[in-house]
Amino acid sequence: MGIDGGEKAGDYMPNGAEIIKEALNDFQKVQKRMLLAKEENAVRTYADLKDDYVSLKALLTSLGVNLTEVDKIKE
Repeated sequence: MGIDGGEKAGDYMPNGAEIIKEALNDFQKVQKRMLLAKEENAVRTYADLKDDYVSLKALLTSLGVNLTEVDKIKE
């Protein structure tokens, strides 16, 4: 909150559940695109998406999310 008690831009801080929800949604989107890229033999696109996949997987794992059921790529 600002000095006058009102919120200012940048004050909102998402909670853990919101962070997990957004990251999990992004993780699923990246996996979907990776599968499409693999199907189309788009090697460079797949490699680029894999960077996002690895980062999101690390984030979700560090937040305690069990990815066993949602990880379709398993790399």
